[in-house]
Amino acid sequence: MKKIEAVIRKSKFDEVKKALHGIEVNFFSYWDVTGVGNEKQGHVYRGISYSTSDIQRRYLVIVVTDKFLQRTIETLLDAAGTAQVGDGKIFVSEITEAYRIRTKETGYDAIN
Repeated sequence: MKKIEAVIRKSKFDEVKKALHGIEVNFFSYWDVTGVGNEKQGHVYRGISYSTSDIQRRYLVIVVTDKFLQRTIETLLDAAGTAQVGDGKIFVSEITEAYRIRTKETGYDAIN
């Protein structure tokens, strides 16, 4: 099993969620997060300078089987991408075991 962590634009979340449901990824967790980006200049609005280095994003965590990994990543890349700076990042790590608390199922059965 693999854990996919994705940091995406908040404006792309609904599109990403719909795309994930389209490939039958029906369970994932997400949080609103703030990150620091590479952009160093501020924006001026009505004479007041605002920092744009703090960036509002959405952080998703998805656990999938190894054979479903590539399909999920491709879906994230397609749905979250705008080809602009700041589209986000995807990280993949190994999950050694999963447990469903209610039924005490483990492994594949626990995540499906």
